[in-house]
Amino acid sequence: MKKILVANRGEIALRIMKSIQKMGIKTVAIFSEADRNAPQVKFADEAVCVGPAPSNQSYLLGDKIIEICKQLKVDAIHPGYGFLSENADFAESVEEAGITFIGPRSKAIRIMGSKLAAKDAVKKYDIPMVPGIDEAITDTKKAKKIAAEIGYPILIKASAGGGGKGMRVVEQENDLEDQMKRAISEAESAFGDGSVFIEKYVASPRHIEIQVLADTHGNTLHLFERECSVQRRHQKVIEEAPSIVLDEKLRDAMGKAAVRVAEACNYVGAGTVEFLFDENRNFYFLEMNTRLQVEHPVTEYITGVDLVEEQIKIARGEALSIKQEDLKIKGHSLELRVYAEDPMDNFLPSVGKLEKYKIPHGEKIRVDNGFEEGMDVPIYYDPMLAKLITYGKNREEAIQLMIKAIDDYQIEGVSTTLSFGKFVFEHEAFTSGKFDTHFVKNYYSPEKLQNEIEEESKIAALVALKQYLKDQKKIRLPITEARD
Repeated sequence: MKKILVANRGEIALRIMKSIQKMGIKTVAIFSEADRNAPQVKFADEAVCVGPAPSNQSYLLGDKIIEICKQLKVDAIHPGYGFLSENADFAESVEEAGITFIGPRSKAIRIMGSKLAAKDAVKKYDIPMVPGIDEAITDTKKAKKIAAEIGYPILIKASAGGGGKGMRVVEQENDLEDQMKRAISEAESAFGDGSVFIEKYVASPRHIEIQVLADTHGNTLHLFERECSVQRRHQKVIEEAPSIVLDEKLRDAMGKAAVRVAEACNYVGAGTVEFLFDENRNFYFLEMNTRLQVEHPVTEYITGVDLVEEQIKIARGEALSIKQEDLKIKGHSLELRVYAEDPMDNFLPSVGKLEKYKIPHGEKIRVDNGFEEGMDVPIYYDPMLAKLITYGKNREEAIQLMIKAIDDYQIEGVSTTLSFGKFVFEHEAFTSGKFDTHFVKNYYSPEKLQNEIEEESKIAALVALKQYLKDQKKIRLPITEARD
């Protein structure tokens, strides 16, 4: 490979290009009119405007992206995450155009892109699954019958999607019909497919995922787990590796299960197998993400493996250079997704100009960043500005370094999730490891965050006053001596 086009934007586009450049390969960026001055555009060897700001007129134009690749003699496309990364038709079109798609085969994307098809593919591989049905339904009467058999509470889930879209928890039969309609409507709107299914709702779950790598020579391995239980609106906000709740026996069992899931669809490349982990320490297959994950840096920190570099090597047809027994967990890593959202107002997106934007620096601090001071935060895309990642020899060190990094991160012009992140990292439930996916519901409120901010301001004011009085005393002392 001599030239790779990154079919994405923001922090992930820039992060991917850094590994590509490190490998001595040329980079091509695409950008919408809203992203003309973005860092990844300046960083790339070549950059092409792909259309107006809305993603359906720019980053989602698969045929146009392929045409750009042909014009610029591009060897491969890296899709990043989001946009076209899990679009099987796009992957197939790339392959048919004679361009390498840095990701799994289109067949694997199709199987794992449907939660029902994924369950069907893995059920013969002895993978634990949440009790439920393995078919899509729209009939309320049938749904009530199934729910009664499984037992309430139940979870209605969209077959075709993720990110919390088309998902509804139903506590009692009286609510089922209304929640079914809402889930089907939301799934249809978000994914163009209203198919939903029902499974038992795990009341106090943790969200634990396993990173896998597979080459074209029949080798598949896992790179341990990531804990992703701190979420808002069913979407991850904070991730860490390794998980504080897994022992070596469970880690090995979940890792082997993840490898079997990958083998069930002849997976190639980097992927993530997601599991629910209940209060009785049982784990259940949830889904597989057939792409690079947002939270991949924490795995890179604890394993020393550059996952993007491995993706490219696999796409070039190379065999994995590492074996399962070579991989060891070293230290602990945390990641905070820095969103332009207002945690004081139900995490609503916050758009505007970055009047001030200074990222933290230091050893064991990594910022995968997609913005610069003076840039506008556009309304058209996911509101993530950057990912703040820290690494320590243990969890406590990683947490303390994260809190300091948050304090050093300076953003003015938009609201961000930095204050929320600090609230979490300082909370006893998080530091003790006694939390689940209901952390936000159980422990967080705008009022609590406001109280914490006010308390910190009082302490800062007292410290400043004490220092002022101390400085004044030093200034007065020589004058007194001179008069004597």
